[in-house]
Amino acid sequence: MKILVIGGTGLIGRQLVNKLSKAGHNVKAGSPSTGVDILTGKGLAEALKDTEVVIDVSNSPTPDDEVAIHFFRKAGENLAAAEKAAGVKHHLILSIVGTDVAPYIGYLQAKKEQEDTIKQSGIPFTIVRATQFHEHITTLVGFGTKDNEVHISTLDYQPIAAEDVVAYLAKAAVEAPLNNTVEIAGPDRAPMPEFVKTYLKAKADNKTVVANDENRYFVHTIPKAALVPAGSFIAGNLRFEDWANN
Repeated sequence: MKILVIGGTGLIGRQLVNKLSKAGHNVKAGSPSTGVDILTGKGLAEALKDTEVVIDVSNSPTPDDEVAIHFFRKAGENLAAAEKAAGVKHHLILSIVGTDVAPYIGYLQAKKEQEDTIKQSGIPFTIVRATQFHEHITTLVGFGTKDNEVHISTLDYQPIAAEDVVAYLAKAAVEAPLNNTVEIAGPDRAPMPEFVKTYLKAKADNKTVVANDENRYFVHTIPKAALVPAGSFIAGNLRFEDWANN
């Protein structure tokens, strides 16, 4: 297959391009550095020529509300129009578990708008909502650290390894479009402080974890279970503890 990976030079995109290429597909990484700009549309038509599948793992430059909304709105419109003209047969989006739960957060509102744009485009699609990545734990620790303490709310948490996300996207890309949304999550669910403790222990970091019930995720207050699947989901293979120790 000829596959275009939008955001193909990022954390997920690089691994996805590599995995699909090794499987024998003709894969192009789409990003401004490779001449494909989804905000301006530059290089998009050329990149989509004869392309059967588009996988969108792009991200806004910052999670700032206005920036994210502008990015996903404009990029979604440009992609949908260009893909319809090119006759793309399957569009996959990597989205986020909880997008429907906290629409007052601009970034999640933007991701929901991205999903809705492709749903309404008439292009066959699959939306893959993932929980937070294992790799995100370093950001949580950094944000919550004050002196030698890490302050973390007892939100439900079920992170997934980036490599498991890549594996699922690669599999879904060569299958028929679902024209639906599927959720993927890690194999372990627990309050967020437990994951932080596991990570700090694995890194021999002596910081103290201070748990609270404020239901805060960075600067936002969210429902306690907003970050985990509410119903059925597909589980990744790599447990958080094994990832942290390696």
